[in-house]
Amino acid sequence: MLLYYVAWFLLRAIILPVFGRWRVIGRCNIPRTGGVVLAPNHISYADPPVVGAASRRQVRFMAKSELFAVPIFGALIRAVGAFPVKQATADRAALKQAISLLETGEVVCIFPEGTRSPGGTLLKAELGISMIAMKSRAPIIPVALLGSDKLLPPHSPFLRFAKVRVRIGKPVHIDDLYDRGSDRDALEEIGRRVMAAIAELKGEGL
Repeated sequence: MLLYYVAWFLLRAIILPVFGRWRVIGRCNIPRTGGVVLAPNHISYADPPVVGAASRRQVRFMAKSELFAVPIFGALIRAVGAFPVKQATADRAALKQAISLLETGEVVCIFPEGTRSPGGTLLKAELGISMIAMKSRAPIIPVALLGSDKLLPPHSPFLRFAKVRVRIGKPVHIDDLYDRGSDRDALEEIGRRVMAAIAELKGEGL
C-alpha cells in the first residue's frame, strides 16, 4: 500500500505533469465507494501507471502473467497490487480473483482488448471483462487514453515529452443483459458496448 501511494504521488505531482502535460477529464465518474471495473484502451506500457494516477482510489491491475516472471519488475508490480492472468486461455483463477476484489469493494483495471494495440486502433474486446462484469455486477467505467504511446513509445525504455489525456466516461449500461447469464452473445454485446464507449471518448480528441 505504501509503495503504491508513493508511486501515485510521484506520478501525479512530478512525472506526468512534467513529461505528459497531462489532464484528467471525468474523474468524478469513478464512484467513491464500491467495486468498479475500469476499462481503458491499451496503447503503451505507460497505461497502467497513467490510469492508476488518474484515480483517487487505489487501482488493482490484471496484468499478463509473463510480466510477473521478470526479475525485480515482477515483484514490484505484485507489491503495488497487480495480479496475473494467463492470456489466450480461460484463466479461471484470475477471473475469480477479479470478481472477489470487486465484491469486496475494490477498483479493478482490466484492459478489454487484452493487449496493446499497434497504432492505437481499437481492437475487439476479449470476453474476460464481460464475464467479470456479469458475475460481479460492478459498474464498468470506460477510459480513453490519448498520448500515452508518445509518452513511452514502443521499444523505448525512456519517457518522452508528450501531451497525455485521460478521459473517464460514465458507466456502460448493461443492466438489460444480466438475466442472460453467461450467454456468449450477451458477453460479446457487453464488449461491443465497452469499446463503443471508449471510441466515443477517444473521438473527443486531445
